[in-house]
Amino acid sequence: MSKTTLMNKSERENFWNALNEAYPNPRCELNYTNDFSLMVAIILSAQSTDKNVNKVTEKLFPVADTPQQFIKLGIEGIKVYTKSINYFNNKTKHIFELANILVQQYNGQMPHDFDTLLTLPGVGRKTANVFLNIVEHAPNIGVDTHVFRLCHRLKICTGKTPQEIEQKLQKLVPAWYKPDVALALVLHGRYICTAKKPKCHTCPLAHVCISDEKSL
Repeated sequence: MSKTTLMNKSERENFWNALNEAYPNPRCELNYTNDFSLMVAIILSAQSTDKNVNKVTEKLFPVADTPQQFIKLGIEGIKVYTKSINYFNNKTKHIFELANILVQQYNGQMPHDFDTLLTLPGVGRKTANVFLNIVEHAPNIGVDTHVFRLCHRLKICTGKTPQEIEQKLQKLVPAWYKPDVALALVLHGRYICTAKKPKCHTCPLAHVCISDEKSL
């Protein structure tokens, strides 16, 4: 099979159904207590693992989980908890700025509008999509490294950027599955279809997989 041959319509339908069966009601693995702490966790998770972020937030959130409490901690106070995370300096600065903006402009509440979210410090398309997908079960598709990798490896679609993949998935994924597809792909990429040594022999999607990297 040519490496450029993507799933056809029938293969995609079978794949979405199989993915849904393998990961019913997928849930985000980041720990959080409210909308603001969820956004903090998502920002911290960029180029880091949920496991590492949860280790940080299990100590941070009992101390501060609201914008007002983060402002009181200050940048240096937040860094005491975030210093083990990749790029913690920039992330901490963004989170502190976010807390201030929320208090000053949004009564301390996280907006739920996509375009408004994009204006906030540390919030890009993926972050906004993931946030709305989790808090509202919205049909937003956040494309992280797992989703990007699996779309290419499993021949769902191809693209040079996460935004291109997002746009294609919005066209290819049926409406009924859009709220769950990103989280399901993340879980599959994290535990089964890993970047190195994918677990093809125990993969629940082996029967619908057309990857050239398949090793059964």
